[in-house]
Amino acid sequence: MNGVIDLVSEPVLQLHLVGVVLIGLAALHVIFPRYFEWRTQLASLSLINRQLMGVHTFFVAFAVLLMGGLCAVDADDLVNTRLGRHVALGFAVFWGARWFVQHFVYSSDLWRGKRFETVVHVLFSMLWGWVTIVFGWVAFR
Repeated sequence: MNGVIDLVSEPVLQLHLVGVVLIGLAALHVIFPRYFEWRTQLASLSLINRQLMGVHTFFVAFAVLLMGGLCAVDADDLVNTRLGRHVALGFAVFWGARWFVQHFVYSSDLWRGKRFETVVHVLFSMLWGWVTIVFGWVAFR
């Protein structure tokens, strides 16, 4: 039982887990254009708007990848240095804002009454919440 308690209470381990999840999330962005049918869905947009979708998606994925890499490789520094805790605070604000958007910006029409979309909404809500809590915990411990 002590091992399970350590898993939950150890911030460095939690950051390592967050790092692995964020790296996976960054990789997930690769499927967005095909899954969301951007070729047909965005065809009516101007060239700049179509390219903005691709470029912004790339840089969001890249930022999430770098954030995940930092957590996976340098979790100890995030926990044990002043700069690391400040970085963790910034990440907590970032992911807290993402949680807020999930609940108060995206329309519930996108998921309500749709089984798969509801499961995705709930899982990502939990993910954004967990990541925010871990970074906040590191920032304020």
